[in-house]
Amino acid sequence: MFKRLLLDDSAGLFTLVAFITAASIYVTISWRALKMKRPQLERFENLPFDTATPSAQHDTHAAKPAA
Repeated sequence: MFKRLLLDDSAGLFTLVAFITAASIYVTISWRALKMKRPQLERFENLPFDTATPSAQHDTHAAKPAA
């Protein structure tokens, strides 16, 4: 019985520690995102588009479905 009592308490403790860890990670990421300076924010906004990408080419010779 004493073993079960110890395990029940430790399960609750592990759950609490996991919740606090996850919550602190999300709060830290959110805080850093909100406090980001304007130049860094503008750089992050344009990151995927900084490299030259080829324009989309559509296949004009594709077979048309039979009507």
